[in-house]
Amino acid sequence: MFDRIAPRYDLLNRLLSAGTDVRWRRACVDMLGLEGPARILDVCTGTADLLAEALRRGGDRRGVGVDLSEAMLRRGSVKLVRRRLAERAVLAAGDAEALPFASSCFDAAAVAFGIRNVGDPAAALAEIRRVLRPGGRLVVLEFSSPRGWLGGLYRRYFRGVLPRIGALVSGDAGAYAYLPASVDRFPSPPAFAASMERAGFTAVTWRLLTGGIACLHRGDRG
Repeated sequence: MFDRIAPRYDLLNRLLSAGTDVRWRRACVDMLGLEGPARILDVCTGTADLLAEALRRGGDRRGVGVDLSEAMLRRGSVKLVRRRLAERAVLAAGDAEALPFASSCFDAAAVAFGIRNVGDPAAALAEIRRVLRPGGRLVVLEFSSPRGWLGGLYRRYFRGVLPRIGALVSGDAGAYAYLPASVDRFPSPPAFAASMERAGFTAVTWRLLTGGIACLHRGDRG
């Protein structure tokens, strides 16, 4: 599915969120709290938007992005070259549930809009914790479900309008019908925070963005 939508993935992210996804990724990088040299892992990197933002902020940072979609990775490689970040980044095919890295080799890790697409999120969280150094931080950016009047309006857009626009622009109706269904199945912020704690992360917190449309989850490897 992700290989099929890769050519227009970035365009649709900007269009369907009215550019808000860019601010959300910036907030995700902010929450990583990086200072000075760092080695960063971007899990489910897609077209490397988040990795590019993290690397852009510091010339002494190095990053690795992993994803199962070869088409997404090719798009990400082009993006990193165009932004003059390719020398500090490596993109590789990889499974979030079996990361091809040694233990304790990254200073920070992030997952943006990818953890709900993993077959076994608990296994992915355990793997990310394994490859983080002690004291390293994980930040997960994921959709949530806003409440109140905003929630009602958003659900009508997310379940009705968004899939139609996504199908029209991408030519793949199934992919953008899958999106709201996958968000509906994803755990609430408190429940996902509990999953992070079960995986061994400490100092776990979460923060809603844009009225609860998205959520940032943070945890450290103790």
